[in-house]
Amino acid sequence: MLTIPDQHKQKLDEEGYLVIEDFFDDELRLALRRRIDALYEEEGERAGWEFRQEPGCRRLANLIDKGEIFRQTIMRPDLLAYIDYVLGGSYKLSSLNARSVNPRSQTRQPLHADQSAVIDERGRWVCNSVWMLDDYTAENGALRVVPGSHKWRKLPQEVLADPMAPHPDEVMVTGRAGSLCIMHHLWHGGLANSTDKPRVAMLGFFVRRDKPQQTYQKQYIGPEVQAQLSPELRHLLALDDPHNDALARDSSPRSGFLK
Repeated sequence: MLTIPDQHKQKLDEEGYLVIEDFFDDELRLALRRRIDALYEEEGERAGWEFRQEPGCRRLANLIDKGEIFRQTIMRPDLLAYIDYVLGGSYKLSSLNARSVNPRSQTRQPLHADQSAVIDERGRWVCNSVWMLDDYTAENGALRVVPGSHKWRKLPQEVLADPMAPHPDEVMVTGRAGSLCIMHHLWHGGLANSTDKPRVAMLGFFVRRDKPQQTYQKQYIGPEVQAQLSPELRHLLALDDPHNDALARDSSPRSGFLK
């Protein structure tokens, strides 16, 4: 496993998030964007049906099933080094989705924590990776986050009168296209897009192996694709894990705020 810089570890530990500029190159960024745009065209109004729909946005879900480029990207050692650091080596892919904020959309997300997760007695159990396929700017739907909120073991809806309202400690996360944001248990929310272009990101969400997946990979990935997967990717997807099958039977897909 690759090592990550100490200052990155400190940022993740103390603030709950980290932005890594120029994490992936334009060739990969454009290839991902082309495939995602093609899937939006193919799936139309059904896009995102495997998970949740969101007002003011278009979503895609189950990307592992929809292109070799997604399967290769999510296995990158430099990505998994960060996931391994946050989750302590025992993790699986929870979901691989895309989210496109519509142009001139005034919809914004409430502050929430991914999968409504708070740190438990065993420690950290969720980690999200946000692949910025477009620039994240103050105008086009960047993230707002509350640094340090990952330590509070409370969900925004439990303590805030209005999770949609600005938080006194929130900061805006921006970055150039090609940047990666890693975050865990952090209060965050997407902002409105006041520009004339969509703002697209890919979201690789990971969970500790004793917790249910957001998207039960075994159910949604077709048999033809499953037959082609390496042992390492099968492990990451928990395809041969009876405990994961049992967790899936006892749960349903969870979002931090979508119902």
